[in-house]
Amino acid sequence: MSGALPVETRGLIKRYGRIVAVDGVDLVVEPGDVYGYLGPNGAGKTTSLRMLLGLIRPTAGSARLFGRDPLVQGAKALDGVAGFVEGPRFYSYLSGRSNLQMLADYDEPDSRARIEEVLEVVELRDRAKDRVGGYSHGMRQRLGIAAALLRSPRLLLLDEPTTGLDPAGMRDMRELVRRLAEDKITIMLSSHLLYEVEELCNRVAIIRKGRIVYQGALRELMAATTTSYVIRAGDPERARTVCLTQTGVENVAVEDGVVRFSADEESVAALSIALGQARIGITALTPERASLEELFLGLTGGESSDHDRAAVAS
Repeated sequence: MSGALPVETRGLIKRYGRIVAVDGVDLVVEPGDVYGYLGPNGAGKTTSLRMLLGLIRPTAGSARLFGRDPLVQGAKALDGVAGFVEGPRFYSYLSGRSNLQMLADYDEPDSRARIEEVLEVVELRDRAKDRVGGYSHGMRQRLGIAAALLRSPRLLLLDEPTTGLDPAGMRDMRELVRRLAEDKITIMLSSHLLYEVEELCNRVAIIRKGRIVYQGALRELMAATTTSYVIRAGDPERARTVCLTQTGVENVAVEDGVVRFSADEESVAALSIALGQARIGITALTPERASLEELFLGLTGGESSDHDRAAVAS
């Protein structure tokens, strides 16, 4: 549908008996977004994605992909949409290439012609002849993206794409997502890792216990978050004294031999000059990231939910 949003949900609810897994979720993903769906395990991310793809039926509300409802239009609603939920699945006794060939034969006629191209994109061409059973977890994740790319998607949905990867695998996956975004593919990825979303996404929604507590530009979210800093100094007590004299520097404390405080960037710049003028040797002045839990507590005023959701809402 021309001009329709890649993803739009209104009042999306999913109940399992007395458990509310997703509670009135409104999402809007715009063309060209790398959109982070952020929340802890059990928050409702995967359940939301399953409803988006028509894999489970909402209790209430609606979900649209490019203006199409999967529950009404079935597979036709998934034209231009690909990805995976809860990890891709393959035949372990077949090679990576053979798995893609099998998937291509069930899909569009042009898909088979794209196999070598997508293997190159995910950097698996050299291992394409090997059995998937011998692949690392990261290689299977990349093969899952290759399978999704066979469809030449305009929208790519990825559920926790870096879960279980080692640091090198996480780095490779983030670089792959960046390259796909540069190719003008709209990407929606769920994650429980704030730093991952921070590196990749321009817009985010944060879900906590089934409810959206923030949706908007990532830069606005981070700008509204109080930034903490750590100073490592040869004389921590003198550094603390200088911090206490500076306007805009708050919550100053010495812990474990380092000085911690909160401030905006302008105040930090002035503080660094003051420390130099006081001839205090500084070995590090670094920001500390707010944890995901700290963000949730800040957005909800520290309130807890009136009831717990089960892990089925992961």
